[in-house]
Amino acid sequence: MKARVATSVALALAVAFGTAGCGFVAPQATTKHYDASDGVSGTVGSVDVRNAIIVTDAKDGTVGNLVVTLVNTGDKSQRVAISAGDSSSSAAHVTVQPGQVKQLGQDPENGGSSNVLIPEFTTKPGGLYSVFFHYGDQTGVNLKVPVLDGQLPEYSSLVPPTILPAAP
Repeated sequence: MKARVATSVALALAVAFGTAGCGFVAPQATTKHYDASDGVSGTVGSVDVRNAIIVTDAKDGTVGNLVVTLVNTGDKSQRVAISAGDSSSSAAHVTVQPGQVKQLGQDPENGGSSNVLIPEFTTKPGGLYSVFFHYGDQTGVNLKVPVLDGQLPEYSSLVPPTILPAAP
C-alpha cells in the first residue's frame, strides 16, 4: 500500500513538472528590457533617458533634432547636460523636476528650451550618432542614437529646419 502511494505521488510530481511548461528552465521574455520603438534608452542616476532618436532632413541633413523623453525618478531637480557628437561640442542643459516626464524635440520649428537641435549635422538617416547624457557627479551614459528622417508620417512633424535661426 505504501509503495502505491509513493508511486502515485512520484507520478503526480513528474506529471506536474512535465506539464509546467518552460517556466522552470527557460528565461521569460517579459522579464527582459528592450526598446520597443525606434529609439534607444539608458539611465543616468535617477534620470531615465527613453526612446532617443535624431530626426533630420534626408535631402540636406544639416541639422539634427534630438527627440527624447527624460524621466526624473528621484526627489531632487536635476540639470541634465546633453552633448551630441564629439566631446568638444557644447552641451545643452535641460532641467527635469522630481517626478517629471519631460519630452524634448516635439516642436523643432519653434525652437525654445524644449528642443535640442544639433547644428552642422552630417550623419545620414540609417546611421548612428553618439549622444552623451550626464548630470552632477553621476556617471553619464553615451548612447548610439539612431538617425531617422521624416519620410514616415509619425516623424514628419519632427524634421528640423535646415538652417537654424541666429542666436539672439
